[in-house]
Amino acid sequence: MVLVSAIIIAAQLCIVNGNKPNFILMLMDDMGWGDLGVFGEPNKETPYLDQMAAEGMLFPDFYSANPLCSPSRAALLTGRLPIRNGFYTTNGHARNAYTPQDIVGGIPEEEILLPELLQKAGYQSKLVGKWHLGHQEQYLPLKHGFDEWFGAPNCHFGPYDNVHTPNIPVYRNAEMAGRYYQDFKIEKNGESNLTQVYIQEAEEFITRMHNKSKPFFLYWAVDATHEPLYASKPFLGTSKRGLYGDVVRELDSAVGKILTTLKNLKIANNTLVFFSSDNGGATYAKEHGGSNGPFLCGKETTFEGGMREPTIAWWPGHIRSGQVSNQVGSLMDLYTTFIDFAGVSIPTDRVIDGISLRTSLLNHTEVPRPLFYYRGNQIMAVRMGNYKAHLWTWTNSIEEFNKGVNFCPGQEIFGVTTQNQTDHTPQPLLFHIGRDPGEKYPISAKSPEYKKEMPLLMKEIQDHMVKLVPATPQLNMCDEGIMNWAPAGCNKGQNKCYKGPPSKPYKCTWPH
Repeated sequence: MVLVSAIIIAAQLCIVNGNKPNFILMLMDDMGWGDLGVFGEPNKETPYLDQMAAEGMLFPDFYSANPLCSPSRAALLTGRLPIRNGFYTTNGHARNAYTPQDIVGGIPEEEILLPELLQKAGYQSKLVGKWHLGHQEQYLPLKHGFDEWFGAPNCHFGPYDNVHTPNIPVYRNAEMAGRYYQDFKIEKNGESNLTQVYIQEAEEFITRMHNKSKPFFLYWAVDATHEPLYASKPFLGTSKRGLYGDVVRELDSAVGKILTTLKNLKIANNTLVFFSSDNGGATYAKEHGGSNGPFLCGKETTFEGGMREPTIAWWPGHIRSGQVSNQVGSLMDLYTTFIDFAGVSIPTDRVIDGISLRTSLLNHTEVPRPLFYYRGNQIMAVRMGNYKAHLWTWTNSIEEFNKGVNFCPGQEIFGVTTQNQTDHTPQPLLFHIGRDPGEKYPISAKSPEYKKEMPLLMKEIQDHMVKLVPATPQLNMCDEGIMNWAPAGCNKGQNKCYKGPPSKPYKCTWPH
């Protein structure tokens, strides 16, 4: 024990003495809390992630900042709630919005993204995979601090006909390298080599940065667990969970390869790695969606299943192995944590919602903090400690439900999983999510427990709202004329530039 403590102290001193750590964030797409063996998935098909947890720190109380992809990613990279950075809509009350390829908006120029700050400390940053913060040129990664990019600006939906809708481009840095389904194949049976390509991109970047003795940030944002699902041929048909399980098995293997690369290069002790997901599993996708374990509902909702994420931190020599942290964490905290370890000052001209997890990671301490659950322009709930209060509840509309879109299949709870937007603000619903992680049993408003805890939660809401200055919403306007018809580089090699319609902006429709 004395020897282990000495190693940890020495490792921490290295940080203090200026040995800048590398950072890797492995962000999955629509992966659920319950998809990992270490979180209880019964088939135990994630041995590398389970080993990562055994060697590092598990965060069972870790959240996204939004139950949908684009706002969650914008919050991660800015350290700020979507209501502050503009990634929301006012076209409807409490509506989820994102960045399909007809969206006009994107990440605002005035936002300071994580790689922009890391650049000041001499870091080289690369994004591998999905961006999702706007596809017009001014919004792309290399305009916002990333030095390198291989991936796509939007989801891999398709195939399209390139007449009514263009196929999504895949970029190599600032120019298009091809398009999904045309150059980067995803077959109808789910076969695709994309994840293997993303692994190669990660390994090459890590090795190159090591050879240059350059501190780096790798944002590995793969999207194979988002419909349409895909996996490479060696993994197809290998899981008891069907195609979704095949995808998870390949991503688990990918994590093992990347961590092995760090070990082989002898830089594992100088590389902080986080694994997480952008939002909860897509329960509406049925067998093609992830598992949210014991939690209520999934993606698109502000119940626990929509925002609680499978999160692991790994840093040999710094994080003691086999730790479980009950720190209430957020993807926004990675912004502040990486900046902290890099020795960069946090911006002081704006509210930063993320907190540094330094003491949680190195000393296994917990910092009390409120956690706010937003859906679009509406704060829906707040968590403090083990208590969660719902000011509003909503799954999705009865019209969408009747079309077969169900965000809470088999989990309907009267008065909780409401089909209408229901305002509980006069008497919020209260849950103890330690005793009741599935949010099944509201605590009686007449009980001493409710009377004690609810004023404390409402005080957190009041303090938050007093300081809140909503940004200009970026997700209100759409325009088919600005879709990915002719991205930079489309005219090189085989011409893949297409002619779109004239620009004609209109208000986007967001059903959820």
